[in-house]
Amino acid sequence: MDFRSVYRHHFLRTAAATLHTSMAEPAANAAAVLETARACSAEGVGLVVFPELTLSGYSLEDILLQDTLLEAVERELVALAAATAELLPVLVVGAPLRYRHRIHNTAVVIHGGRILGVVPKSYLPTYREFYERRQLAPGDDVRGATIRIGHDVHPFGADLLFAADDLPGFVLHVEICEDYWVPIPPSAEAALAGATVLANLSGSPITVGRAEHRRLLCRSASSRNLSAYVYAAAGEGESTTDVAWDGQTMIFENGELLAESDRFPQGPRRAVADIDLDLLAAERRRQGTFDDNRRTHAARTDDFRTVPFRLDPPGDDIGLRRTVERFPFVPADPARLEQDCYEAYSIQVSGLEQRLRAIGQPKIVIGVSGGLDSTHALIVAARAMDRLGRPRSDILAFTMPGFATSDHTRNNAVALSRALGVTFETIDITPTARTMLDEIGHPFARGEAVYDVTFENVQAGLRTDYLFRLANQRGGIVLGTGDLSELALGWSTYGVGDQMSHYNVNGGVPKTLMQHLIRWVVSSEQFDDTVSGVLRSVLDTEITPELVPADSDAEVQSSQATVGPYALQDFTLWYTLRHGFRPSKIAFLAGHAWSDPAAGAWPPGFPEDERPAYDAAEIRRWLQVFARRFFAFSQFKRSALPNGPKVSAGGALSPRGDWRAPSDMSAALWLAEIEREVPET
Repeated sequence: MDFRSVYRHHFLRTAAATLHTSMAEPAANAAAVLETARACSAEGVGLVVFPELTLSGYSLEDILLQDTLLEAVERELVALAAATAELLPVLVVGAPLRYRHRIHNTAVVIHGGRILGVVPKSYLPTYREFYERRQLAPGDDVRGATIRIGHDVHPFGADLLFAADDLPGFVLHVEICEDYWVPIPPSAEAALAGATVLANLSGSPITVGRAEHRRLLCRSASSRNLSAYVYAAAGEGESTTDVAWDGQTMIFENGELLAESDRFPQGPRRAVADIDLDLLAAERRRQGTFDDNRRTHAARTDDFRTVPFRLDPPGDDIGLRRTVERFPFVPADPARLEQDCYEAYSIQVSGLEQRLRAIGQPKIVIGVSGGLDSTHALIVAARAMDRLGRPRSDILAFTMPGFATSDHTRNNAVALSRALGVTFETIDITPTARTMLDEIGHPFARGEAVYDVTFENVQAGLRTDYLFRLANQRGGIVLGTGDLSELALGWSTYGVGDQMSHYNVNGGVPKTLMQHLIRWVVSSEQFDDTVSGVLRSVLDTEITPELVPADSDAEVQSSQATVGPYALQDFTLWYTLRHGFRPSKIAFLAGHAWSDPAAGAWPPGFPEDERPAYDAAEIRRWLQVFARRFFAFSQFKRSALPNGPKVSAGGALSPRGDWRAPSDMSAALWLAEIEREVPET
């Protein structure tokens, strides 16, 4: 398969479709289904879910008992199945079918010219506007059965799963409308039995507020079951004698809405999205209680029947039909970003408050450089002091200029400390650094321009050493400022360096979120205008450790030139830490997220002139850097992390929390996968 094929990376293109229903006209409805199926097949869709009782119409009432209708439905089902022989998608269509002495409201699963199986509706509503048991039989007790349609016999029951042999993770279960309104839906048992894609064919007449209720149920089902949930409701053409219809369609994945169509449509509509089957499998592997729950209900889940089939998905590039956030830690939706920033900032502040209360309300000692991380840690400390009713003067802020400290960052550190009203001092570390470099015989002490790791770490280590001794002297704790991205990439000085502190409020915050937290602090007016003005200046500053002097013609030392753009590395970190994806899949997603700066949404407040694009070669190069640094280089620094709160659902790197790994392993497996599977162009 082409590297750019969504099916190569285990996505399933899915459609939830609603039609113009022709009441009691199975031939017309089958033709409408086939027209949509052909269009979906041309788009590379592998699954199409239609509304309840698709072929007859839902609102027929006693007409469902007419032999003429039932016979026509069976004829059209057979013809429809035959017509799908050359089409790609699995079709899930609704039909009233005769079984034993009753009529059942069923979902018929069709693919490749044949009927794969038939699922009856388990729970029939008989309240308010519903009276389904008058005509139909419940199917909750139908398991292990078969049903004849035309001349052929097919699996029949609420115990059916449909599994694609050639698309890992695609296991389909079907339920019908009311089934997901009950306390324990059939889909819950099916998910425990292995279903990853849950489909719901729905009639569901619309009343005020019901659409939001349906949305809540779909989101909840996909979230609790760690699954996709595909929902299609009846719309135009159904009888409006006593009720009306809105044709709502939705596709959810693990609690996230991927796609929906407009409601009250005129004519057919469909929501289309690419479901990430790897993501669902990864979530289930990590959440061990999911399988624990399966064991509890093994008596029911172990006897599900699996109907295998071969999807034969396309292997060429058909695009990607889902939103891939450029910044997985930073949502582009303004309301969600506002909520995330509020929560992240509050987590940091409350975490620090509790630590201070628990150890006798010491002072806070912090090194401030004027960069993003120390700036944010300082404003977190200030807010914590405010909430504790303590003076901000109990924050002891120190700027410690070294050989490469710029006037811009130093001025920001001074201005912010003064604006916040913290106790502020400057300690120039260059004399002490010169002494140490001289005593260890470093070439810099002899006047040579040697700026190696020793030169850098002498400065980084002295700063931390001063902070710890100042904390001893003045009754304080050292507040760490290093962030999650630096921990992932090992971009910190171990031990006596910025890797160490008494408590680190930033350890759960990735670099890409840090900028937005500071922007949020400004926009939400957490501090006065003077403080906000300094924070804006900090946001405009290059991310740099300021350890290597720059010549008059040279650019300032850049962290991102060494470890990679934080935008890309945070992208990789999310999918590595949260889902454990293989590098080639991350590269595929990164290509869609970062190839075109004009495509898709950016987080609010992100400067237009700073919106980068990355081509395949850059993505591959920095993916290699990430693999080396994350898997083979920097775990020993993470194994000795100080305490600090987890902030993001994307994960944290504390050895006591989200991440446990050996410090002495190789990255060869990941590098080989990149070399083998990720193209350079």
